[in-house]
Amino acid sequence: MSSKLVIFDNDGVLVDSEPTAHRVMSGYLTELGYPTTLEESLHHFLGNAGRNVHQVIADRYGGSLPEDFTARCHERVFAAFREGVAAMPGAAEVLAELRLRGIPYCLASSSDHAWIDLTLDRAGLRDLLPPGAVFSAQDVGGVGKPAPDVFLHAAAARGVAVHDCLVVEDSPNGVRAARAAGMDVLGYTALTPEQQLVDAGATGLISRLPELLDHL
Repeated sequence: MSSKLVIFDNDGVLVDSEPTAHRVMSGYLTELGYPTTLEESLHHFLGNAGRNVHQVIADRYGGSLPEDFTARCHERVFAAFREGVAAMPGAAEVLAELRLRGIPYCLASSSDHAWIDLTLDRAGLRDLLPPGAVFSAQDVGGVGKPAPDVFLHAAAARGVAVHDCLVVEDSPNGVRAARAAGMDVLGYTALTPEQQLVDAGATGLISRLPELLDHL
């Protein structure tokens, strides 16, 4: 696979933030009268931009959420993150090895910069991301995955052709975004059943982050 630039998703790939974020979200939705388990939240919302929560609630319950739902949910999630969030197993070691091998890498996420910065800091990964290597949907007008915009922006900013990029993603929407950008993508199966990632177009699968190194 192409390896002039490795592009990592953040949540669920580098940082083990998804269980915390979705535990908070499912609890908040339940408070608002839409009973949601952690598993249901992960199934419906993993890798989706926050606005999609409103659509799912409308489709599943015929209901609506407060206009400030996303902002209030973020406040709750940020409070939980400040208590601590871990790096995904092997994340620090893989980033250090890529740096040692001289293989460029970066991060491209649908989350906003405040979210990314907080999770990287709490997970102890901030110093392993080189300057100018963190990209957010904020940088492309708030257009998140499955649109390819943030991946295309990351590749252009790093000066690498899309066919020379390898993306690591854990959600179907992230995989779809990478494929729409014309990039190879490894589906990371830590939280998502592998068939969902294959169906979304993953060109390879890994169950542990260090397996990435075997694909370079």
